[in-house]
Amino acid sequence: MSMKVVLASKNPHKLEEISQITRKFDMELVMESDLGVDIDVEETGTTFEENSFLKANAVMKATGLPALADDSGIAVDALNGEPGIYSARYGFDDTLDDWGRLQLLLKNTENVPDGQRQAQFVCVITMVTPEGKVIQARGEVHGELLREPKGENGFGYDPIFYYPPLGKTTAELSPEEKNRVSHRANALRIFYEKLKEEGYADK
Repeated sequence: MSMKVVLASKNPHKLEEISQITRKFDMELVMESDLGVDIDVEETGTTFEENSFLKANAVMKATGLPALADDSGIAVDALNGEPGIYSARYGFDDTLDDWGRLQLLLKNTENVPDGQRQAQFVCVITMVTPEGKVIQARGEVHGELLREPKGENGFGYDPIFYYPPLGKTTAELSPEEKNRVSHRANALRIFYEKLKEEGYADK
């Protein structure tokens, strides 16, 4: 009996990436748009945890179904953790797309020397159920920023995020590799353990 859960996101890439993993634990993930819901949640939180909860809670209330939200971003050590929770709005310039924001991050880190370009992708996943249960998990993956993009896969900042253990950027990883090592995969693994503890998933 699979559980139907709404993904609080309008990003089809996210649905694809998360579904690859949630499918294994018998969760049927649907986009909010599939249910005719279109909510813009104001992300007023100051952490990935707060924003992830705000999104899941709003979509759960609008649909009456358990909702899953993922708040993620890239945090660059030399920029004191920026862009962080503002990764998708980096530069606060509506004319910028993913590529524009990636270029902005490269420009803002061009004076950061090699050896000091550590960064991490962070992902916090929150599920809120109509019964008021909140399950939250955080995953990270650590790497460093390149000076120019490499790779055609992935989205967002993937082309400039170099992952040393595999010797390539997250945009050069195959979907299978990415689903093993990404911040989202790490968060989902922890999330799954918590689901089992709460009795929502088979042991």
